[in-house]
Amino acid sequence: MASTAVGQHAIHPGIHPGIHPGRIEVITGPMFSGKSEELIRRLKRAQIAKRRVACFKPDLDVRYHRTAIASHSAQTLEALTVTNMEELKAVLMPMIDAVEVVGIDEAQFFDPSLVGFSNEMVHLGKRVIIAGLDTTFTGEPFAPMPDLLAIADEVVKLSAVCMQCGAPAVHTQRLGSSQSLVLVGAAGVYEARCRACFRPWTDEHGAEQMELPVGASEQR
Repeated sequence: MASTAVGQHAIHPGIHPGIHPGRIEVITGPMFSGKSEELIRRLKRAQIAKRRVACFKPDLDVRYHRTAIASHSAQTLEALTVTNMEELKAVLMPMIDAVEVVGIDEAQFFDPSLVGFSNEMVHLGKRVIIAGLDTTFTGEPFAPMPDLLAIADEVVKLSAVCMQCGAPAVHTQRLGSSQSLVLVGAAGVYEARCRACFRPWTDEHGAEQMELPVGASEQR
C-alpha cells in the first residue's frame, strides 16, 4: 500500500492519523460447529480485559434469545438486535468513540455493505469479530461471507460432526423441501454433514442432531 512520509511517521490512505488500525476476525463453518460459541468466548475475553464491547445480531435470528447472541450449547451474551446494516450503523455510530470491540453474529443475514462497514471500523482502530455461515444449504458461498473472509486479518474455519457417519462436517444439510435461501432453524430443520453424506436439494426426514428442538420460521 502506498504511504506518504511525514516526519518520522507514515500516513496510510484511509487510516486516521494517530489511530492504530484495528483488525477483522471472521469465524465461520457449518451449523453446529460452534461459531457463536467462539464469538461469545472472544467477546467475553475482551470484556474481561476491560475492553468496551458492542454486540449485534440480525432480527431474523430469535431461535434461542431475542436480545442476546446465543449458541446451540446455551451460552449467551447480551446483544442489540437490528433489522439491517443501516439500523446497525444508526445504533453504533453515536457511541463509536466509546466502543473498542464490535461483535456481529449471523453475518450471512446482513447485506454486502457489512464488508465496507468492517473496513471502516478497522480504519477507526476497532477490533471487529464476525461469525457466520460460509455456505448455503446448497453448498454455495453465502454472501457476504466470502468477501469478509478475503479482507479478514484472521479466519477461524470450524467443522462440526456429521450426523450420518461421525466424520468432520463442513456442510449444513437442510431437512425438508423448502427452497427458500433463508429458513431460520436449528435441530430438526438442519443437521451437519460431511462431504460424502451431504445431499443438497434433498427432502430428508428424521434429524438426529443432538440439540434442543426450537421453533423455526421461514423468512424470504
